[in-house]
Amino acid sequence: MPKRPSLAFPPARFLLSTLIVLALGGCQTTSLEDVTGALGGKSETAGKSDARSDMDGLRERYRAKPSDPAIAIEYGKALRDSGQRAQAVAVLEQAVLAHPKNRALLAGYGRALADNGNFQQAFDVLGRAHSPEDPDWRILSAQGAALDQLGRNEEAQQYYASALKIVPDEPQVLSNLGLSYMLQNNLPRAEQVLGRAHQRNQNDVRIRANLALVLGLQGREAEAEILVKADLPPEQAAAKVTALRQLLAKKQQQRTEK
Repeated sequence: MPKRPSLAFPPARFLLSTLIVLALGGCQTTSLEDVTGALGGKSETAGKSDARSDMDGLRERYRAKPSDPAIAIEYGKALRDSGQRAQAVAVLEQAVLAHPKNRALLAGYGRALADNGNFQQAFDVLGRAHSPEDPDWRILSAQGAALDQLGRNEEAQQYYASALKIVPDEPQVLSNLGLSYMLQNNLPRAEQVLGRAHQRNQNDVRIRANLALVLGLQGREAEAEILVKADLPPEQAAAKVTALRQLLAKKQQQRTEK
């Protein structure tokens, strides 16, 4: 576990405050509407009626056994996935109060807090879910992402480095590390790291979107659009390219105004 140096929360030179992707529990989730979400990071084919039915079933199970940690975790995740972030925090907070030492619950609660924009609290809770004797790379990576949201990029990168010692070249961690460099406006380094992540998992839509954004920010829009359009039907590809162009224009405007 890296030591926590005293930092003054410096603002990122080119802050994309809604960009960070948290990696925990085998999937990547966004805390706010971010670029990877805008470019289609989540599944767009899931049936809404099936999801509603699953949610109703989970809700009934939770109401029947609100103190069951496993049910609380599953219900909290479903609430997060459906965008009910504050409710997910409330459900998991109650479960943690009943089971304060349950690490799986703490991890889920930390993720929910991050989704809801409570980044400092998320970082602290995730620290309680982590054991130096049994380190979890997912929690380390999630803590790093929370620190990036707080503007503590160099400290975040220490957590990613610790995670990568456990799982070298893990695409999820590399993706978060690349975004951290991007927040520092170190675009060549961000491209290098995201390129490694993409090589390790070329089917991950979020990693492709993150790499495309870095390429676009360096003026290489043609390369970025090729990545965004990969393996997509023409209509979806056109929508993703439009989203990318809008994001690039917005970021360019932000740079001009500084």
